[in-house]
Amino acid sequence: MSENISKDVLVFCEQRDGILQKVSLELLGEGKKLADSLGQNLVALLLGHEIKDQCQNLIQHGAKEVIFVDDEALKDYMTEPYTKAMTEVLNETNPEIVLMGATAIGRDLAPRVAARVKTGLTADCTSLEIDEETKNLLMTRPAFGGNILATIICPNHRPQMASIRPGVMIAPEPDKSAAGTVREVKIALSPKDKNVTILETVKTTKKAKDVSEAKILISGGRGAGKEGFAVLSKLADNLGGQVAASRAAVDEGFADKDRQVGQTGKTVRPELYIACGISGAIQHIAGMEESELIIAINKNPSAPIFDVADLGIVGDMHKIIPKLITKLEAQQ
Repeated sequence: MSENISKDVLVFCEQRDGILQKVSLELLGEGKKLADSLGQNLVALLLGHEIKDQCQNLIQHGAKEVIFVDDEALKDYMTEPYTKAMTEVLNETNPEIVLMGATAIGRDLAPRVAARVKTGLTADCTSLEIDEETKNLLMTRPAFGGNILATIICPNHRPQMASIRPGVMIAPEPDKSAAGTVREVKIALSPKDKNVTILETVKTTKKAKDVSEAKILISGGRGAGKEGFAVLSKLADNLGGQVAASRAAVDEGFADKDRQVGQTGKTVRPELYIACGISGAIQHIAGMEESELIIAINKNPSAPIFDVADLGIVGDMHKIIPKLITKLEAQQ
């Protein structure tokens, strides 16, 4: 990194096929809070091809400056061209903090960039805060399988880099009156920078949305059992929602890993979260406690899930859920 004094909070704004990913907007909201705490500016970095039209959107979501690199070599994500482009931008701008989404792209790109600018990286963060005394970034993430939360600092190197899980932060509402600057940076990319060749891009259409995007989630735990998840799926269909699961249910093979909610899974904020047969371990609660309305169904009246539930039902979900489905179907 440059010996100049580090300044500003920079957010790597991920796009795919020219479409900004939601996690980028979420990070702009969090980045703005950090920048304000430091009395610095929020900078957005956008890499891709023919993506300039997205710059104003980033300004409306809080960026004071948008830096974009437009090159055909960046049209599709490839590790080396993206690493080279981002590294050169960081060496020029020398930011205090760099935030990236803990997505498939972010998890590939972040450690490589961190190594090249000779700094550390705290991955999969769930919380960020500025220390009032030292002004260092406090980066909190689950550790030891999600059993504890570790707060990590990087006091001796800049930038302080962190990747943050999608859904953890809240995206700000766009301000169409917001003003900012847009600057294009030219990076000398050549065919030699590509160490792989994309022969074909195969896109699949998922029938179900990502659980972190769902407005209604019907979530099952170990107590639901394999048969219970089939019933939960039927309830989700009647409510127009998605099925989610606790880590225990995923470990038992009742649901896929991409449906796991909790510290070691997805962080969700649906309008309605129905927890069925979930005891409420702290690791699970950390991933869903910001839901607008939480309904818990559990046979154990002392289950911790009732401490965060807005409505608790002590009973057997295997008897309660079918009755609820019958009521819903009768109203259709």
